[in-house]
Amino acid sequence: MPMPVMPIQKNGGCPSGYHTEGNLCVPGPNAKAAFPKNGPCPSGYHTEGNYCVANSGNAKVVIPKNGSCPSGYHTEGNYCVEN
Repeated sequence: MPMPVMPIQKNGGCPSGYHTEGNLCVPGPNAKAAFPKNGPCPSGYHTEGNYCVANSGNAKVVIPKNGSCPSGYHTEGNYCVEN
């Protein structure tokens, strides 16, 4: 299942494909999944400002790492990435 494209909390400029609405970055029709950057972005993602942005429309789901990763995920830096 690809990472969902959802509004994200604004922190500096919004990543490409997103526009500002209040304190959120809201995805446009061609936006790729993005999330706040916390250290180097995991594989399949690249840095855009304060965000990690998916390289493709079917990037793996990434969640912030807090302790050990759940079943079906592996550790990449400060993230848990879907296997």
